[in-house]
Amino acid sequence: MVGSPRRSLSETVKRVSYRFFRAFFRFLTSIWFREVNVVDDEFLDDEAGVLFISWHPNGLIDPMLMTAKLPQRVTTLVSHRLFKIPFISLPFRAAGVVPLTAAGAPFSRRSSSATSSAVLSSTGKHLARGGCVLMFPEEQTHAEATVQSVRSGAARLFLAALRVAQEQGHPPPRLVPVGLHYSNSSRFRERAAIVLERSMTPPDPPPKGDEVAEKAWVNNLTSAIGVELQRANLAKSSWRERTLIWKARSVVEAEKRRQSGEDPHPSSYAEAVLGARRLRAGWEYMAEHDAEAADELVNDCESHFDELDRRHLRPHDVDARPDRLTLSQFARLVGSWIWAVVWMFGLVTWGAILGNYLPYKFQSLLEKITRRAEVDDSLQGSIKVLSSVLVFPLWWLSLTIGLVWVLLDPNSPVSMAMASHQALQYVTMLPPLGAFVFFMLFWPFTARAHMKLYARFVRSSRRLRQWRDWQDADHQWERLSTTQHRLAERLVGLGAGMVLPGDPDWVDPLPGQDDASAVRLRHPLSASAPTSAISAQGFE
Repeated sequence: MVGSPRRSLSETVKRVSYRFFRAFFRFLTSIWFREVNVVDDEFLDDEAGVLFISWHPNGLIDPMLMTAKLPQRVTTLVSHRLFKIPFISLPFRAAGVVPLTAAGAPFSRRSSSATSSAVLSSTGKHLARGGCVLMFPEEQTHAEATVQSVRSGAARLFLAALRVAQEQGHPPPRLVPVGLHYSNSSRFRERAAIVLERSMTPPDPPPKGDEVAEKAWVNNLTSAIGVELQRANLAKSSWRERTLIWKARSVVEAEKRRQSGEDPHPSSYAEAVLGARRLRAGWEYMAEHDAEAADELVNDCESHFDELDRRHLRPHDVDARPDRLTLSQFARLVGSWIWAVVWMFGLVTWGAILGNYLPYKFQSLLEKITRRAEVDDSLQGSIKVLSSVLVFPLWWLSLTIGLVWVLLDPNSPVSMAMASHQALQYVTMLPPLGAFVFFMLFWPFTARAHMKLYARFVRSSRRLRQWRDWQDADHQWERLSTTQHRLAERLVGLGAGMVLPGDPDWVDPLPGQDDASAVRLRHPLSASAPTSAISAQGFE
């Protein structure tokens, strides 16, 4: 009984610190990303534990984003190497992050005195009793377009949790793959989506003591996890293939809107992810059942997109070009740009420049240094976040202290000059503590307000550049538009002839199988019909 109050106090401290750093991570991710979508989290409940598994393409940002956006309190297992980075260990531990060493790797005493087996055992008990755990089965971050080698840690953890749940009469935990998508993981103000997939249903655990059956069970589940992560994250063998799918998705989306007569509107990133998933599934199915037609379509798409890249154009630039370019349209674009520029010269922007320009330039210099040092792209975002957490608050603090002294200290020349002025003398009478709090809040507030103004300015500038491109006859707009519309019609036609993810009659594949295995034709071909007839319907 003596230890109960201590344990209660310790749990309260952990809960409070978790909420604090979760709010802090939410603040950071809201600045780093302009849009974050969380999809299909409504099915989660508090009865059974959940083991979330995802790939790991973006270093520190992956666990920060998941901690900030997943609805439950999550215990996150990450590589112990992460805790060797200065200023990381304390906030990440407080946010429920636990270091885990890979099999055969030396474990740092500074990180933890626990072994990998002990961590998996204690985390398994937490999971079995209804806790939520996040794990990256690759156990390392990377910049590849496909899921890397999946280790057995997630399967071993889930096996331990299943056994504890059976022994203690708890509901069996669930294994939920997570799709983690970034429009560009290393650039500022991009978009992200967290897609919670349906639970995997592994077989009953083998009996204790049967090492052969246990090893086979773990290996089978590890293999299935690898396939699920490939499917959930739209993995491809190269970034060129992945980029091709996303560009084709934007063409399909624009063509569907054009055919339906809908007004163009920006889709959410979650909708874009679903569109890319549909296209990937159909493309993989076609490559398996009609490789010749699939190769022809891929070559045509690559040829068109390569031409757009040479002209520094996007598929949207081709599709959005109006039939007639009028002076009134140009006047509206110029007016929008002028409105954004005028507001950017207000107090907000000047405050943002004073409070954030030097740290921003420091980040740019740091990025150049890391690029020259050939630091992996998957760590670039992490480096920017780390430098932001450290450099920006230090600059705000030093700037605030300097301004408070300049304005309020009687020995300051500025303060003495203001005290002699009839109106400005009241500024020198402000309470120092109040002025300090005001300026410390002023810098991040102006930075965030400036980002919104700057985003409007960038959109207006992009539209003006787009208008300039539309008037350039060298781009051969009629030919580009005809080529793109024909490609779009073929892509849309193919999808119309298939049952794809997101359709009302779509049935998810079994765990461990890719989406392409569940794709089926809406109108099965007769035995005598050639397989190339698939392409006769186009690609929808």
